[in-house]
Amino acid sequence: MPGLTIGDSVPNLQVQTNQGNFKLHDFIGDNWTIIFSHPGDFTPVCTTELGKMAAYVPEFDKREVKLLGLSCDDVKSHNEWIKDIEAYTPGCKVSYPIIADPNREIIKQLNMVDPDEKDSSGKQLPSRALHIVGPDHQVQVKLSFLYPASTGRNMDEVVRALDSLQKALKHKVATPANWKQGDPVVISPSVSSDQAKETFPQGFETVDLPSKKEYLRFTNV
Repeated sequence: MPGLTIGDSVPNLQVQTNQGNFKLHDFIGDNWTIIFSHPGDFTPVCTTELGKMAAYVPEFDKREVKLLGLSCDDVKSHNEWIKDIEAYTPGCKVSYPIIADPNREIIKQLNMVDPDEKDSSGKQLPSRALHIVGPDHQVQVKLSFLYPASTGRNMDEVVRALDSLQKALKHKVATPANWKQGDPVVISPSVSSDQAKETFPQGFETVDLPSKKEYLRFTNV
């Protein structure tokens, strides 16, 4: 469906949350930010997801990332639901704000609608969407996950993808398949061999391929 995707700027919407009202750009500022939606309060998969997100707050704090949830119920409902979330995930506190969207207008503007899932009244449900927004003052979406309402997200993959984005922004590298923090990265094709020697003084390994094209170069950063 058309809407917010990679490279787009997050609209500066005025939102109401369980931690007060604000505009999205004011909340995001110049920080990495993860905006993630949920079909509704007091639902099973969502309760496990928000609990896991709360459990991973220390990991996001290490990476200087802000979190912003969204669920299609009102603030009063959010506050009651948080009690269940924290009870299900002992020792974790839902410290991040959750946007209230009872009229389901915000999910449309953030491209977080599941076109195939509807509630008992016939209204479209949010998908399990997650946008990672970069810290470049353009509030641009750098990565998006889009899951159906029936599939819960894997927080380890969210952290892994975030690490990849941050690594790529800091260095002229990309991350290969199944990469995880600490593994070798590949040097961007836009970096010439001479530039690579200067940029990566620690050295790099060029894979000998049948094509003899020296494009697959691994290094550690």
